Order: sequence, then C-alpha cells, then structure tokens
Amino acid sequence: MKIARFSHQDALRYGIVDDDHVVVLEGDPMFAGFDTTGERIPLSDVTLLAPVIPRSKVVCIGKNYHDHAAEMGGEAPAEPLMFLKPNTSVIGPNDVIVRPTALSSQTDYEGELAVVIGRIAKNVPVERAGEYIFGYTVANDVTARDLQRSDGQWSRAKGFDTFCPVGPVIETDLDVSSATIVTRVNGEVRQDGPVSDMIHDIPTLVAYASAVFTLLPGDLILTGTPAGIGSFGAGDVVEVEIGGIGVLRNTARDA
Repeated sequence: MKIARFSHQDALRYGIVDDDHVVVLEGDPMFAGFDTTGERIPLSDVTLLAPVIPRSKVVCIGKNYHDHAAEMGGEAPAEPLMFLKPNTSVIGPNDVIVRPTALSSQTDYEGELAVVIGRIAKNVPVERAGEYIFGYTVANDVTARDLQRSDGQWSRAKGFDTFCPVGPVIETDLDVSSATIVTRVNGEVRQDGPVSDMIHDIPTLVAYASAVFTLLPGDLILTGTPAGIGSFGAGDVVEVEIGGIGVLRNTARDA
C-alpha cells in the first residue's frame, strides 16, 4: 500500500495511492489508521509532499554497502556508522535542493532506501524490528563533500536545509530483498545497486539505533548508499528510484 502526504485546495491531507487517484484518509495513518473519507482525487490534481516529516530526527548510516565503502576509502565498518540529519533538512518530491555555494563547492547525491518508524522504539530486539517499521520511502542523502572532508565529522556537511529529499510515497509492504536503488542525474544513470548488498541489514539498523536513542513515529533511518556517488550542480535534475516505491525527483539551484 502506497501512502501519500499531499496538498489539495490549500489543505494538507493523507491518502492511499490507487493507480491514478488518491483515496483520501481521515488523518495521518500513523496515528489515525486507514479509515477513508470516501473521496477520490485524481493524482494529477494534488501536489505530493514529503510523505513524512520526522518528529525528532533522521538517523543515517554511512558506508553500509561494500562497494561504496571501498570508493570512500578504508574498510567497511564492523558496526553501523551512524550520524544524524536535522528534520529541517527534509524536503519532498519536486522541491528544490539548494546548494550552499557560499560555504561549499561540491554537492553530492547519495540515493538511499529510508525506513519509516511507525511506533515508539527503544532497545528493540533484532527479531522484532519489523513490528516498529511503518514502511519505506526513497531518500537522497545530499552531502557537501568538501565540508565532510574538511570538518572530520559530518553534521554540517549533511545537515543543510533541503539536504534530505524524501518521497514520493511510503510503501508499507516492500520486498526489500529484491529492491534496487537507481540514481540518475539529468537522465544519466550514476548509481545502480541492489539493497541486498547492504553490510548491516534493516533489522540490525533498527535495533542498533534504538539502543542509542528512542525512535519516534515518523523518524527516518537512511540505510546507506551503493557505489557511484558524485556531484551535481545548479539546474541539474537528480532522480532516485526504488522499484515498488517510485521516483524521487528534485532540481538543484545555487543559494
């Protein structure tokens, strides 16, 4: 089931995507369930928004694909390499990524599968991780690569406003084992890798993160990126596609 967060006639609403229509829900399904209002709105008449705005944080995992760890240099981490993005970095499909050119000269894309947390999670056992997952969406872990290198830690490089596009929808029933991440810049494929190549799998990531801090409904876990990261500039269109979820598309401009 694909869940959309959208605007229509100046109202923010939630719905279930059904072919070329949205079946309108009574409220946020994470809290209000899946009762519908009976309305069906053509998908072409709505504006899709970020399908979720994390209540507290975006948890990110670095170097979680063997080939990406190799292209970044060094060995793959024995434990998940975890960092945070602020929720103010989140934007939705078709929103603009703003390159902070006064501070950085290299902005990179990183296409990723994102886990959407559905209930309060603390010290979750690996075998029960699925009980805390609401669904999955597409993310782009935008990075000021030069700042990542110069700072030695990643908060500034990863945390600028607009540096966490997510969308277009949440898929509640994704076959992760067969999912593939494809990233394109202006239509040219830059990344193409199976999610199954993750070093640390999704249940492990949920357990690992929840052992450190409480995860709240709507929080995101970005699970890492395959090899092929690279830069984009003003006017470029960056697309991240995961089969079964959809295409997250954003255009870039300079600040």
